[in-house]
Amino acid sequence: MQDFVPSTASVALQECIPCTSAEPVQDTTPSTTRATFVQDPCPSIHTMSDLIAQLNTCMGDTGLGTDPHTVRLVRQLMHSYTGTNSDWSQYAIYKPGTRYTRNLVDDGNGKYNLLMLVWGADQESPIHDHANSHCMMRLLEGRLDEALYKWPSKDEAPRLVCTRPLREESVAYMHDRIGLHRISNPEAHRAVSLHLYSPPYDMCKTFDARTGHVEASSCTAERLHGVCSQTPGSSITLI
Repeated sequence: MQDFVPSTASVALQECIPCTSAEPVQDTTPSTTRATFVQDPCPSIHTMSDLIAQLNTCMGDTGLGTDPHTVRLVRQLMHSYTGTNSDWSQYAIYKPGTRYTRNLVDDGNGKYNLLMLVWGADQESPIHDHANSHCMMRLLEGRLDEALYKWPSKDEAPRLVCTRPLREESVAYMHDRIGLHRISNPEAHRAVSLHLYSPPYDMCKTFDARTGHVEASSCTAERLHGVCSQTPGSSITLI
């Protein structure tokens, strides 16, 4: 996930930028349009319910959208969440034998949703897009690696641009204008990540790493009465 504000005109895919902050500061490096960030101070948010309430207030009826100010505020809120395992463990349900399990935390106001993904040891997602949705990702436990790919031309495989680790408490942003990506858990224990999608979506595209073949994939998840109810394939599709 590139640290990038959606209104930026173009994205340099030559390198990945560390995900550490919220407000864009343009780099003056020649022929580069990358954006890095400076983290503004923000009061800690100690519970998931408080985080959801503040996200609803921040985004209102419009969702995340492309306004840089809203993007910055939402990213600050995600970064400021300090809830411990005891606060979010009820959402961290994992179905053994799957790559990862997607659990619905909150369906927002219909303009976004909040999911918690629990990754099995040594598992990864397919290369995928995000159906033109904006995605914020907060790593809560463990380590995840991201591989960023350039959108392929017809009948070509996606081209790997870079890889980088995502550390605990880091927050990152992803959108189709940045490219495609794959997330993997390289460790021998689980990882847990919190994802905000605006607008919500339940279908997107996955890409074969060797051939570029594209398939439509389901990425739905439900959480009903404290029990995660998954549609077929939801635990092995995209994020």
